[in-house]
Amino acid sequence: MPPLARLIPSPRSLMIFEAAARAGSCSGAAREFNLTQPSVSRNIAQLETHLGFRLFSRSPIGLELTEEGRLLHTAVTEGLQRVEAALTDLAARRARHQVVDLSLSTAFVTHWFIPRMPDFYQAFPSVDLRFQLISGSLRGAPGDVDLAMRRHVDDQHEYHSWHFAPEVVLPVCSPAYLDRHGPLRHDSVARHRFLHFADPLLDWTLFWGELINCREQTAAWVEFTDYAVVVQAAMNGEGIAPGWLTAISRALAKGTLLPASSQRVVTGKAFHLLAPRQRPLRDIVLAIRNWMTAQMRDDMAQIEHLLR
Repeated sequence: MPPLARLIPSPRSLMIFEAAARAGSCSGAAREFNLTQPSVSRNIAQLETHLGFRLFSRSPIGLELTEEGRLLHTAVTEGLQRVEAALTDLAARRARHQVVDLSLSTAFVTHWFIPRMPDFYQAFPSVDLRFQLISGSLRGAPGDVDLAMRRHVDDQHEYHSWHFAPEVVLPVCSPAYLDRHGPLRHDSVARHRFLHFADPLLDWTLFWGELINCREQTAAWVEFTDYAVVVQAAMNGEGIAPGWLTAISRALAKGTLLPASSQRVVTGKAFHLLAPRQRPLRDIVLAIRNWMTAQMRDDMAQIEHLLR
């Protein structure tokens, strides 16, 4: 099929033709397009010459479509209606949905964010989320995202930064595991299985604190490079895991994870929510930041007795 551009002088000529047919006069189309009546008349005459047939019968009372004109008018009207409907739908979608990019850890999204998805979409029904996931510890530049979580801020000048939660690590396990094996103590290390997060850039003594020497004993160790899997294995009753508060606060509040001992490691560092300064700081990003912070604050209030 020949391109439309070869069949008509211009797409605008079709729209002027449609307006003239709808109004029944060149003057009506002229008012719609802010043109003069002679200009509309010339446009239609040029279109007829290009097509090789007449579109209107002229009379003192106005314009009347010829048979060829009626066929073309029907096709043009249907086409413009479909274009209008598509544009209206796209505009409505754009008004309803805003896309927000988040850079978070796999563990945080799996065990903290996803369980809250119904609450999130109740609060933000018009938001589409896109996650950039990090399987290891939260470090490095956030990249081109709207909001990120990092363990510390490398450059305060490049990012807006808001405190999210202190870095607290405690040994955790499932209620069933705790019932079977009892709490973790120095004299009970040998009967436990430890679910270890293997990250070469983190000091593993941070995870276990006073239990640093437990690896020298006969305890069983299972190592994972994805912290989300470490937490899931602990929930499944496979052993004791180091529990970063940011990832396990909801599990502690719900009772699906319990402290395995009285040990608490407070590093003095904190997790922050970051937003790159080179991106416009949209209201929806600030609203999501506030929602996340409020959710974590509620978790902290529920588990305060477990952190003493």
